[in-house]
Amino acid sequence: MLIFGDFMDISVGDKLLMRKNHPCGNNIFSVTRIGMDFRLVCDKCGHEIMIPRKKAEKGVKRIIKPGENI
Repeated sequence: MLIFGDFMDISVGDKLLMRKNHPCGNNIFSVTRIGMDFRLVCDKCGHEIMIPRKKAEKGVKRIIKPGENI
């Protein structure tokens, strides 16, 4: 996991393996927007959530780049 300054190296198109599960039971989310807030889409049910950057980075277990296996 790469960290530049105070921020992790997360970009649009990455998948995030989160520490906590979504209510549908999945813990893998796709990143569709970055900035002060992240827009994440659940890979199982398609629900979109917006969460602050700090909370998203704190909850990340692993960053999965495009083309990388889970």
